[in-house]
Amino acid sequence: MSTVGKELRGRHKAIEPARSSRRTEFWPGQDYFRQPGLCAPREQLRSFSVTAIRFAAIALSAILATPGVAAGSSRSAASAPYVPCPAVKPPVPPPAAPSPPPVDPADLAVGGETLATAGLAIPAGASMAPAVTATSWVVADLDSGAVLGGCGPHEHRTPASVQKMLLAAALMPHLDPAQVVEVARADLQDLDPASSRMGVVEGGRYSIESLWLGLLLRSGNDAANVLARAGGGTAGREGGVRAMNDEARRLGANQTHAATPSGLDGPGQYTSAYDLALIARATYARADFRRYIGTRVAEIPAEPGTPGFSITHDNTLLDHYPGTLGGKTGFTDLARQTYVGVAERNGRRLAVTLLGAETAPLGSLGEAAALLDWGFALPPGASVGRLVTPDEKKQDRPIAEVRGERHGHAGAGSPFSLAAVLGLGAVVLAAPLLAVPWRRRAARRAANP
Repeated sequence: MSTVGKELRGRHKAIEPARSSRRTEFWPGQDYFRQPGLCAPREQLRSFSVTAIRFAAIALSAILATPGVAAGSSRSAASAPYVPCPAVKPPVPPPAAPSPPPVDPADLAVGGETLATAGLAIPAGASMAPAVTATSWVVADLDSGAVLGGCGPHEHRTPASVQKMLLAAALMPHLDPAQVVEVARADLQDLDPASSRMGVVEGGRYSIESLWLGLLLRSGNDAANVLARAGGGTAGREGGVRAMNDEARRLGANQTHAATPSGLDGPGQYTSAYDLALIARATYARADFRRYIGTRVAEIPAEPGTPGFSITHDNTLLDHYPGTLGGKTGFTDLARQTYVGVAERNGRRLAVTLLGAETAPLGSLGEAAALLDWGFALPPGASVGRLVTPDEKKQDRPIAEVRGERHGHAGAGSPFSLAAVLGLGAVVLAAPLLAVPWRRRAARRAANP
């Protein structure tokens, strides 16, 4: 028993009234205080009341010390001050698009509360970020995990083909690059002939390694379908998409949901600039992915009954921005231009992710280069947050606890709930004791008007 509990127990024994022919239970606020001759001495009551108030103060201090309770800092309401992102108005307005869903408040401050904004987040004292058409972006250090800056880092956006990097993160560790897969009719039948393709044909046989090269160099939607089916087990392509969503959850990419393996628009398919940085960090940690994404020209070897051919890397910064290690572009009418790329300079590897860019005035590649220049100009220690790691079971507070607060209850083990109950009990216990002197004075005034 705690010191405070022992003291309360001792006080309770000290003020227990003498037994009388009329048995009265000690229960503050009941008949105990109304029976003549059974009230405890005033000094004992006052001492008990002081102890109860002290106990209530201790409990209140515990409440205020609980993370997310003091000063109204609950993660469910966490947000950084809004600063508009520097923006360039495109010469041709983009077509109207449905509004993306709001971000779950429990996810807003993942990686740091400075990132909990739909606006700009840059380090204090840093030069202003470049103005771009992208509606959200992030610049992050892949090695340290520091987020150097961002615009609407956690906002839902449509990914287009940068979603293929999630396919690589999910399935590359599990598929044998030497395995040969035959292309089925279902892999090709739902693809628009004008969409980007690697060039596989129905009945053709291709190695998994060739398919990865076709996916990353030519943004092959056909290669994405084949790889998802090969990695989806008995569930086929749907199993591959399910693996992508499982990988997003593992990485902490909470705004990401895949509906198609290729990134072609699908129902409820979204990601965020922050999530793409997490995915980029996971993929660039693999030597095979770095080799594929950095390849400029690849020869797809012939297989029995399947002719070989060559493919070249599509429009990235590989030959246009010094230090580029690779990148992935994307575009749909709904997503607009998207891009994820990594460049190295002076021992630092920075990733840039951007979503919702327009073709003019700079296009996604020009905007990515401008953001990388800005990031490399920052001092090494500058940051506004961090990229969470897959082995983190919780960020600053358990998300389940925060969601419980949003629904009006605390977790079963919450220190807030325990302190609140104890504090409330102490106040209720003390209230009638403190009322005794006032009752006595009122009785004397009534007797002596």
